[in-house]
Amino acid sequence: MEPLSTGHAIERAIGYVFRNRGILEQALTHRSHGAPHNERLEFLGDSVLSCVIAQALYERFNKVREGDLSRLRANLVRQESLAGIAQQIALGEQLRLGEGELKSGGFRRPSILADALEALFGAVFLDGGFEPARQTILKLYAPALSSLDPDHTGKDPKTALQEFLQGRRMALPQYQLRATRGEAHAQEFEVECLIPALGISATGRGASRRAAEQEAARRAFEQIGKK
Repeated sequence: MEPLSTGHAIERAIGYVFRNRGILEQALTHRSHGAPHNERLEFLGDSVLSCVIAQALYERFNKVREGDLSRLRANLVRQESLAGIAQQIALGEQLRLGEGELKSGGFRRPSILADALEALFGAVFLDGGFEPARQTILKLYAPALSSLDPDHTGKDPKTALQEFLQGRRMALPQYQLRATRGEAHAQEFEVECLIPALGISATGRGASRRAAEQEAARRAFEQIGKK
């Protein structure tokens, strides 16, 4: 196969140069575009990612219990986390999608982005082996790993905020849907998190109402930390 012009941008972003360009092309190909597509590579990459993150957490937090390590890992490898990293390296702009997915904004859809990033990890593993895949994953996950707080043990922002307020005998936050934008297949939700007792109002956006609420809760928690 001819080298993908877009493939070079991805290689620069992840810090790995492929020997087999065909594997890279497959990793960037959604099933809507045709075969060979990236679903099998996604399956492989998911397992490699889980192993690498588990090892990183094990070595970083030597006093954290198994159950808490599992929650930390689950938080790091969930769809929203993967999609966020994919957006940072502009992966959506490099994907090969079918006409229908292109028209519906599939290159922005969190599920497609997350799957493609896992496929990319699988492709690096096949092309170069475990160590290059490990280095690639740790490079992309470095900011997330460095900002982890083991005391929160991977709790999502809504849960952490709720427990914080309950621990201080304060009323739970209120979540209000402020806006819904876009067509049904590619909507963006805007939610406001209100904590009247603290005079806090924070807005979050996401591809689902739940994701928007989580982002709003995270921003509210940040405001609390500044008070």
